[in-house]
Amino acid sequence: MIRRLYQEQILPLSLKEAWDFFATPKNLNEVTPKELEFKIMSPLPDVMYEGLLINYKIKPMFNIPLDWCTEITHIKHMEYFIDEQRQGPYRMWHHEHHFEETDKGVLMKDLLYYDIGKSFLGSLAGTLFVHKKVKEIFHYRYQALESYF
Repeated sequence: MIRRLYQEQILPLSLKEAWDFFATPKNLNEVTPKELEFKIMSPLPDVMYEGLLINYKIKPMFNIPLDWCTEITHIKHMEYFIDEQRQGPYRMWHHEHHFEETDKGVLMKDLLYYDIGKSFLGSLAGTLFVHKKVKEIFHYRYQALESYF
């Protein structure tokens, strides 16, 4: 079953400042909980581009390392970009990052669609752990961005 998560946040930045931060792949480390031991494994360019593959290891549960690969599939400069899982723990992962300038700063919107599969174990893991963990990661990201900016 496909799950949906939506989050929005106002950041006290110009659109250019926000875009420059989020379009720099190495900044993923700044908004990922430390306990996930997120480690980028592939060389990264200074700025993302469509087709960019990012390989990393992550330990989302029980300290078990998982390989994950996402691709930047779409970019509309200063408006949005989309990353999708190409290899990893999810059956499907589609994450949209939208940016809109407002009089209070930049409105950043995250829209995530993900699916962990329909197997009994996938369903059980989702109920016991995965859905909660995804929400926690996005909550951490929200708090990290509040502190960072």
